[in-house]
Amino acid sequence: MDIATLAFYAVICAALSWAAPRLGAPVLRLAIGAAVGMAAASVLPFLRPLLS
Repeated sequence: MDIATLAFYAVICAALSWAAPRLGAPVLRLAIGAAVGMAAASVLPFLRPLLS
C-alpha cells in the first residue's frame, strides 16, 4: 500500500469515527460505514492522479 492510499483511507476513517456517535444505532453505523467504505474505494482511482 502506498502512502497516498494510506493517507486517503486514514482521512476517511478519521472523519467517520468522528461522526459515528451521532449516527444512531450500531446497525445503522455499520451500514453507513460499509457505504462510506464502498464510496471511498470507488473514488480513490479517480483521485489517485491528483494525489501523485
